[in-house]
Amino acid sequence: MPATTALRRSHDDVPMSGEKAQRAARIVSGVIGHRDELDSLIDEMADRLPLDQIALVDLTVLRIALFEMLFDNDAVRPNTAVRHAVTLAKRFGDDGSRRFVSGVLGTVTRNRLQAGTAE
Repeated sequence: MPATTALRRSHDDVPMSGEKAQRAARIVSGVIGHRDELDSLIDEMADRLPLDQIALVDLTVLRIALFEMLFDNDAVRPNTAVRHAVTLAKRFGDDGSRRFVSGVLGTVTRNRLQAGTAE
């Protein structure tokens, strides 16, 4: 299902304010637009687990958080993106999701953001 269709359907099920709907659309479009870069970074930072073995929930949460941290950081501070991602992983992932997502995002924060090499 195309992302725009999914967004429309979710908006029908759970109405959002215009601002929230725009933010959701920006995140979905941004993740799709930067997917290769995001996946490459996840693959690099989660070096013990190949990308194709990462649970879909964890991968999706990581893509969203990394998009916000690296490409949409005017909207959300990186530490807020990490906190939200860990909450989503804990709620929707399996027993190890919270720790895995926290570890990958912590590594990105240390290696990329604190070093000043974020896009």
